[in-house]
Amino acid sequence: MSRALAIVLGGLMLAGGFPQPSLAGDPEAGRKVANMCRTCHGIDGYAQIPIAPHIGGEPKEYLEGQLMAFKTGARQHEMMSVVTATLSAQQISDVAAWYASFTAVATLPAGVTEADAPAACVSCHGADGISVLLDAPNLAGEVNIYVDTQLKAFRLGKRQHDIMSEIASEMTDADIREVADWYSKVALEIVPSD
Repeated sequence: MSRALAIVLGGLMLAGGFPQPSLAGDPEAGRKVANMCRTCHGIDGYAQIPIAPHIGGEPKEYLEGQLMAFKTGARQHEMMSVVTATLSAQQISDVAAWYASFTAVATLPAGVTEADAPAACVSCHGADGISVLLDAPNLAGEVNIYVDTQLKAFRLGKRQHDIMSEIASEMTDADIREVADWYSKVALEIVPSD
């Protein structure tokens, strides 16, 4: 079985192989934890600052994997590493459940179609930037500098992921800018799930 399939089916290891808390998340308890996230990510997961990603509507498993990566030091960020150090596994599951309780809705800009989307990205991130895999984040509506920065981090080895590191290593600066510009032009709305 391929690693990607094992990730999707097993749910035991996600986000580049980072361990999952494997606890049931309580969205209402997670809302309380999200109060410390709201300055950057917004209470509904719509980022308030350009260097923070939109996280509302992301799969719970993806969010847990990223938070655990910051907590364990597998992924480094000056703010996120500090914030996650204080969170328990249950709090991580709860806040992931809170943000996953929203739905991300994307709309392509006028004059383009899904066929115009960057071919290397659509099988995981979708043409409209709404992820089709548990191990891939939504990219819809992210500011181009955020996507550009993350792709360059994968290319340079500052971030590691079985798939993204390889893809980014083959991308030129122009390729990266094209992808970043594509997803930044997609309109994103984050709404409460029914």
